[in-house]
Order: sequence, then C-alpha cells, then structure tokens
Amino acid sequence: MKQAGEVVDRKEAEAPKAPQNGPPSEAQSWKAPFFTIWTGQALSLLGSQMGGFALVWWLTLASGGSATVLATSSLVATLPQVLLGPIAGALVDRWSRRSVLVIADGLVALFSAVLGALAWMEALQIWHIYAIVFARALGGTFHWAAMQASTSLMVPKAQLSRVAGMNQTLQGAMSVITPPLGALAMSLMSLAPIMAIDVGTAILAIVPLFFVAIPDPARAPVPEGAGLTVSLARDVREGFAYLWRWTGMFIVLVVAALLNGVINPAFALMPILVTEHFGGEVLHLGWMQSAWGIGLILGGLTLSIWGGFKRRILTSMVGLLGAGVAFAIVGLVPSTAFGLALGGILLSGFMNPIINGPFFAIVQDVVAPEIQGRVFTVIGSLVGLASPLGMAIAGPVADAFGVQLWFLLGGVVSLGMGIGLRAVPAVMRLEDHGQAQEASSSSPPAVETFVQQ
Repeated sequence: MKQAGEVVDRKEAEAPKAPQNGPPSEAQSWKAPFFTIWTGQALSLLGSQMGGFALVWWLTLASGGSATVLATSSLVATLPQVLLGPIAGALVDRWSRRSVLVIADGLVALFSAVLGALAWMEALQIWHIYAIVFARALGGTFHWAAMQASTSLMVPKAQLSRVAGMNQTLQGAMSVITPPLGALAMSLMSLAPIMAIDVGTAILAIVPLFFVAIPDPARAPVPEGAGLTVSLARDVREGFAYLWRWTGMFIVLVVAALLNGVINPAFALMPILVTEHFGGEVLHLGWMQSAWGIGLILGGLTLSIWGGFKRRILTSMVGLLGAGVAFAIVGLVPSTAFGLALGGILLSGFMNPIINGPFFAIVQDVVAPEIQGRVFTVIGSLVGLASPLGMAIAGPVADAFGVQLWFLLGGVVSLGMGIGLRAVPAVMRLEDHGQAQEASSSSPPAVETFVQQ
C-alpha cells in the first residue's frame, strides 16, 4: 500500500546540513507534513482500487468466468516484485526516494491512461491487460520500496506500529468504499472513464511531492572503479545476506511464502467463488470486498489505538491464529451460507493489520535506514516466491475442485504458523537486535556489522 511519512520544508531541505540518519523524535513536528503526503496517497489509492475492481470484473465477463484468466492476471501482477524487487530496492537505496515516488506514480498513471485509451477505442484485449498490469506492478514495486524504506526516517519509532495500523485502516476504508463505487461506475460508464479517474487521482498524489521533501538516509559510498552492474549486484547480495544471517526473520519469511502461495490465489479467484459457488452477481462481489475492508478498518483502528503487545511478534501470531479460523470458515461454508462467508472474510480482514503492522514495524525499527530499500524488496521477493507457483496451478485446480479448497488450505497453514512459530526461540527473539542495529547503522554496509541470533 502507499504509505506516507514525515517530510521537511523545502527551504529547510535546501539548507546545508548533515544527512538524517535516524527517525524524528516525538518532540519534532512531523504530523502536518506527514498528512500532506498521506492525503495525496489516499486519493490515489481510491482511484487505483476503483480501477482495479473494474478491471477484475471486466476480465471476469470477457473470459466467461475463467478462473485461469483471473489467476494469470494475478500472477502477472506478482512477477515484478518477485523477479525485480531486489534490484528495485538497491536502486531505491541509491536514489532520492522522493524522485522515485514521483516517477513511479507518474508511470503508473501513464499505463492507466494507455489502458483507458485502448478501452475507449474498443481495442482492449485480455493480453493488453496482462501487459499493463505487469507495467503498473513494476512501478508499484519501486513505490512500495521507497515508502517502506522512508517510513523509519519519517515517523518516531514508538509510533511505527500505530502508523502501520493507520495505513491498514485506510486500506480497509478504501476496500469498503471502492467496491460499491466501482460497481456503480461500471453501471454508469465504460472502462475508459474509470481509468481516467485513476489517472486523475494519481496526479493528486504526485503534486504534493513537488512541494515537500522526503528525507534520505546516509548512503554507503560506491567502491571506486566499480561499474553499475557490479555495484548493484553487491547491493542486492547484501540484502539477501542480511536476511540469511537474521535466522528468525528468515524462518518467518519461509513460512509466510507458503501462506501466500495458498491465500493469494484464493483472493484472486474471489469473483469465481461469488459467481460459481454462491451464484452471486457483481453486487455480491462488492459485499465480499466491502466486508474485507470493514475488517481492515476495525483491525487497523484496533492496532492504531492499542499498539499491540510490547513484543510485537506475539501480536502477529495472534493475528495468524484468527486469520486461520477465518479462512477455514470461508473454505467450509455451504453455498446457502453466503452471510457466514461474509463474516469469515470480515474476520480475515480484521486480522490482516494485526499480522502485518507489527511485522513491518519490527523491520523498520531494527534494520538500518540505508539498507531498508534492499531488505524490504528482498522480503517481498522471498515471501512472493510461492505466489507464482500457487497462481499457476490455482486456475486449473479451482476450475476442477472449486475455489474453497484454497481458503481451507490457507486456514490450515495460518493456524500451523500461529502455533508452531511460538516454539521457535529465534522467531520469538526477532526484535532483540534493535540496539545493536542502532549502534552499527552508521557503519555501512550494514550487513557486515549485523549480529546473528
């Protein structure tokens, strides 16, 4: 999701000063500039999710309800992060993060405009959507890495979990608002004007970035004589090595990849669950997505107010247990119990911020800012590795056995993770490196000074 953080006045940014290497203190005024960026990103998210809803329904109708087509679209959307994420992260750690955000948002808007033009000319084909979804996802990979890596320099450490909860609340609110808006828009206009709305809201996100500055961390110097390819390869290798040496995190990433491999296909095929299992229409799909969004809002608000347990990983494990129950409900309900399935989707949405918010707060707190771009994108790549395999087999399997199988598998995996990881000491000590990382953050490359568990 698009996140936002503290920014500094342009005039102050232009004054000579030492690079900012740490997060702001609670006493520093970060909230006003934070919401300047955050509001623009929220408007962009509104347009993106409306456009995404319209595209999913267009594909559902154009393909005659093919689970394979929907799974392929979701697969294409995951490939940039899985295959190119570490390179994007290495570049984000080198470049101005504000510039990355402006360019990434601009390219995504451009691709949306191309898609809208094809729809307006009535020349849009399914393969066009595959290509543009890939391009949009590539821009989103750079955007996500830049925002995640910048948050630790924008927000006081004590507020990281609450900010994560607030962003999850925003996602939930958009999930509630955009399905009915998307369904209404599809009934009143063609796909082209909907994509134009997406372009317009992306511009609203870009404009504030020209008037405020996002802080960048101190960067490790590039070795003299090293070419771009060699130095990028070194940076990517450092990101992987960092996580390989962080035993607890690596274990979490492996099991999270397994969970994504079964859950991502399930949600990608939700239109088929609605039409084939429950015999529903676009309105029922909107209810499903709104239920997910309501859950995200409630879970995000809960995390924002509560902040989670002192040991953040415990909060994530509670979320996994709740999500396991929710997925199992959806995977087992009969076709006559659509309301119960809505309840399961709502509960899974509630647990999503409880799982993810503390996890990202741990990474933002522990990992040195100058390497966070690489670490976050490597995390995205490792966690996403199982998704392409899951997507590749999800369509044919769902066509043969139904979409519910994937929700049931997701419930089993979530419950197993929530119970089993509690017994792994390296996982339970996941965030015990904070002080060590603060001491070593000014001595790049950070991977060289990382202390193993």
